[in-house]
Amino acid sequence: MIDAAVIGSGHNALVSAAYLTDAGWSVRVLERDTVVGGAASTVERFPGHKVDRGSSAHIMVRQTGIIEELRLADHGLRYLDCDPWAFAPPPPGTDEPGIVFSVDLDATCASIEAACGRRDADAYRRFVDVWGPRSARVMRSFGAPPTGRAFFSSFWGMDASDGAAALSREFLASGDALLDRWFDSERLKAALAWFGAQSGPPMSEPGTAPMVAFNTLMHTTPPGRAVGGSGALSVALATKIEADGGTVTLGDAVTSVSRRGEGWSVRTASGEEVRARTVIAGCHVLTTLDLLDAGGFDTATTDSWRRQIDVGPGIGMVVRASTSALPQYPNTDVADSSQGLQLLVHDRAQLRRAHGAASAGDLPPAPVVLAMSFSAVDPSIAAPGEHQVSLWSQWHPYRLADGRSWRGGSPEVAELEGDRIVAEVDRYAPGFADTVLRRHTQSPWDLEQELGLIGGNVMHVEMSLHQMMMWRPMPALAGMTVPGAPSFFLTGASTHPGGGVSGASGRSAARLALAERAGSPVQRLVSRLGAIVGR
Repeated sequence: MIDAAVIGSGHNALVSAAYLTDAGWSVRVLERDTVVGGAASTVERFPGHKVDRGSSAHIMVRQTGIIEELRLADHGLRYLDCDPWAFAPPPPGTDEPGIVFSVDLDATCASIEAACGRRDADAYRRFVDVWGPRSARVMRSFGAPPTGRAFFSSFWGMDASDGAAALSREFLASGDALLDRWFDSERLKAALAWFGAQSGPPMSEPGTAPMVAFNTLMHTTPPGRAVGGSGALSVALATKIEADGGTVTLGDAVTSVSRRGEGWSVRTASGEEVRARTVIAGCHVLTTLDLLDAGGFDTATTDSWRRQIDVGPGIGMVVRASTSALPQYPNTDVADSSQGLQLLVHDRAQLRRAHGAASAGDLPPAPVVLAMSFSAVDPSIAAPGEHQVSLWSQWHPYRLADGRSWRGGSPEVAELEGDRIVAEVDRYAPGFADTVLRRHTQSPWDLEQELGLIGGNVMHVEMSLHQMMMWRPMPALAGMTVPGAPSFFLTGASTHPGGGVSGASGRSAARLALAERAGSPVQRLVSRLGAIVGR
């Protein structure tokens, strides 16, 4: 019997396994896919191109300390800074300058002043000064399971000179309300709202203010581009696991997990049985519940949990393209626009229309696009003489109300929507469409089929306030344990702190497993409380 079986090879699952092997545990990672890393993986979509399958920019993981703690640089991981880290082009058909967001706050404020005026430039400087420390505390809270003690210690000592009620109100406000409080320019507010919306929900929802304000941390540590593609993080983790004596098995899906004596029996599609004292599940929480059901867990309980988990209508889709040139925005130096996230929106009304349409099962009236051209940062991902551009677009529903389907007899739906996404980029960067040489479109259905992202939700389940922190994915499972399943832990985007490349839930799950084995009184208390909540 091994110490731990880890289900799935998403980056959080791999982080868990890496911490356990680092502690001397015998660990087996079991992955259905033939590529390591889940949504943090890279493949050759076009000749000579290393194309990401899911995530591209790594923002949070660079602020957690995980890379240093696991010494991943020793296993080949290297990051390049994306600086400028974001660019908001001028509205189509205007002569206005773009907004360039750099690590250098002075340079950013100068760009905002040129595009939006002195008042908003000064306001942005104050915004970073106020919300930078607050966002750092939010990031700190991501580093442990969402217990009251952890949150209290994360936010202890925060400036609450206006009173705790005023401070909590600001955290619970919508992102739009926060932006309206601080800024005048709709262009600036739209760019920051689109940055915040990369977490999933629209910035009109309560509790999204911290998502908008997260951009303040980019003036300390910008998004990073892993050399060779997003999957370089997962490859480095897998390399470390194997160097420490662990095993990573690809192409053999787990089909059931059942309790056997003092341990677990994990069965795979090939018929293999893996016996382990501990299990850490890094797949989608609904997939995890299916595996427990197949192993004889109480289905009445799991059915009750499923009804409390909101996957949502789907978030978006992506077009990956090889191009002959980088997007060229009017009146803009390509070095300013191509390094980071290209926020192609100038009015929040477009964001609201897109989200409203998706909620009704309709395609957005006009796609809202985030363009990324990371071959400008790392030329090794593209073929010689070419570039690579990824176009992420929100919001696109998994189920279409008009009866059409992303799959089956109507694959043209995805390609037609891909045409609209490319055309939207062409509005901001005239001539871009003519530079596209090849493209690969990932609809919400494609994201589900290839990466196990149920409903096409790249965050697993909605990142709305009622499914964050101690409510993610729902109260009984929020402690990253499963009531009635001893030594069984959860990690991945389904758990706190949610989606995005952070590795935080993977480290938390590993620490819980290690503490349980060590007989931690705190862990025993957490397990007992979890069992009580789950009844």
